[in-house]
Amino acid sequence: MNDYQWAETFRHCYDKAVTLYRLGNRKAASYFSQEETAFLASIGCTAQELYDFAEDWCRDETPSFGTTLLITAARRDFFLTIQKGKPPTGTIRMEDLPAKEAEIDGFRWLPRILSKARAKLRGEMPSELMYGCGGDRAFLRKVNIHPADFLRVVWAAREDDQKVIDCVKKTAAAS
Repeated sequence: MNDYQWAETFRHCYDKAVTLYRLGNRKAASYFSQEETAFLASIGCTAQELYDFAEDWCRDETPSFGTTLLITAARRDFFLTIQKGKPPTGTIRMEDLPAKEAEIDGFRWLPRILSKARAKLRGEMPSELMYGCGGDRAFLRKVNIHPADFLRVVWAAREDDQKVIDCVKKTAAAS
């Protein structure tokens, strides 16, 4: 892979996913060639993740390609620097996620998105779960944090939930 060109290659894959979704193809596994699938794997992304972004764009016109690229760039950076390009050995279990109604310090959804953000960074998202889904977007919009920025806050905080909570409080108060 040409690291200098990765964003352009990603854009090609994204555009292809949007086109195939609009044509009625709902099988993420059929979207990409072996070469494209290998490229996605090399940046810590899966066909399912890209399908989910394309699906939401086609249905709701959000998240934009720019947001999708920034989220993917955060995952890619974590994958290449922290994980040294090695894929995870498994995924989180849906039943282990905090409930959608769970809250921390009065912020409903924060426990859930915090778990999802950590799983997204580590590449441990199960195929039926999306980081940046409608619930995530509503929460992040409410607290005034871009989805990619939230990933980077979670990354910088490591396992210190309080650092993330403090950031959320600060951005929410400023909006």
